[in-house]
Amino acid sequence: GIHCLVEKPLTDTREQAEDLVAIANEKKLILQVGHVERFNPAIIKAQEYVDRPAFIEVYRLGPFDPRTRHIGVIMDLMIHDIDIILSLVRSPVTKLEGYGARILSSHEDIAKVRLRFNNGCVADLSASRISLQRYRKIRIFQPASYISLDYIKPSLKIYRKKRPSIESLSDLEIIKPRLKKQEPLVNEIEHFIACIKSGKKPKVTGEHGRDALELAIEIFNNLVFNS
Repeated sequence: GIHCLVEKPLTDTREQAEDLVAIANEKKLILQVGHVERFNPAIIKAQEYVDRPAFIEVYRLGPFDPRTRHIGVIMDLMIHDIDIILSLVRSPVTKLEGYGARILSSHEDIAKVRLRFNNGCVADLSASRISLQRYRKIRIFQPASYISLDYIKPSLKIYRKKRPSIESLSDLEIIKPRLKKQEPLVNEIEHFIACIKSGKKPKVTGEHGRDALELAIEIFNNLVFNS
């Protein structure tokens, strides 16, 4: 009978995730999943500008950490972006293809994935732990505008048309929203505590964690390895 904030991925299997969700619902407990990027101030602000995403590009790169050699980049890194994309697109995945390579471990150290959604949106995701620098960015393209976001800085820019016909760059409006200076992890924990006190559903529910896990597993099972 304890409220839980569970680090991602929620469980190892969909069946285990379903069991946890069912128990939490039955006992009326808060089950929040630790997809911390949902609490990044850049993502929070970007959601105000996302309308009908048509194409999404995501890059999440970083140096190799021996502590995570027991899992691959899909469950360690890419699952963050899977959750974000599912929250933005809100449409079922109809097709996926992915490629991976084992470089420094027995798991995929690099993965490149393309998702196609029922509403026509396409998302390209790249994850790598074979990089000298950390690089975490997402670009969201939609009719008349696109959104460029840096998770690490964090920063956000929105480029959109001032008029129907674009003749030059001056016909584009560039918006740089002011972001709140907040630490995502602190936001996440404070949100969890607030949900316990209020009884409201968390921003990242057990169902959200289950859906991200399910898609991550499907991606891994369909991954074509080049090495």
